[in-house]
Amino acid sequence: MIVQWRKSSYTGGVNDNQCVELGRLSSGIGVRDSKNPDGGHLTLTSAQFTDVINQIKQHTER
Repeated sequence: MIVQWRKSSYTGGVNDNQCVELGRLSSGIGVRDSKNPDGGHLTLTSAQFTDVINQIKQHTER
């Protein structure tokens, strides 16, 4: 399976590598550091990814 990684829409542009990238994996959602794409990734289930996003939203709303 070839993973197509996408940068966050909050990044400063195509050449901004100070963000995370997401990829759909057969086992869930992959999250990796855009500065080190060959350094591995974190794999989250869809439910775990949703929880992380909800926690981020709650933190930024304060």
